[in-house]
Amino acid sequence: MKHALAWHVVVIPPGDIDALGLHVCNVAGMRRALAGLAIRPGYVLTDGFPVRGLAVPALAMWKGDEVALCVAAASIVAKVTRDRIMRDIHPQYPQYGFARHKGYSTPSHMAALTEHGPCPEHRSSFVNVKGVIRARAGLPPVAADEERAGEEAELSYG
Repeated sequence: MKHALAWHVVVIPPGDIDALGLHVCNVAGMRRALAGLAIRPGYVLTDGFPVRGLAVPALAMWKGDEVALCVAAASIVAKVTRDRIMRDIHPQYPQYGFARHKGYSTPSHMAALTEHGPCPEHRSSFVNVKGVIRARAGLPPVAADEERAGEEAELSYG
């Protein structure tokens, strides 16, 4: 980060992701990150999908973090930021072990989620969390076709 000409991190709250969908929030976050840069880039590379309506030329790159150093660097900054957030909320919700697994769906995280139910930091629209919510309410699991329909609806935005 100290060698970057400019960088800007945008954090999207879990409630926004649940209300709008992950893809919509990713696109909005990329737009906000671009707007927050101290300098205007001449060109933007995005990882995987295009972001329309940017004020500069852009190219979506499939597996961009594997082929472009700037995209890989952005991915690292995002992951380190997320890890830091998870460590910071750990004292508030120690029963979930966020400092250890950083919110990834590990066996220990799923066990804690099943035992305690979701906290406000969990994304209730994510299938693993939704499954726990349904199970705790005595409802059947999310059907595979319902899960796919949700993913397709999320990808149709942008």
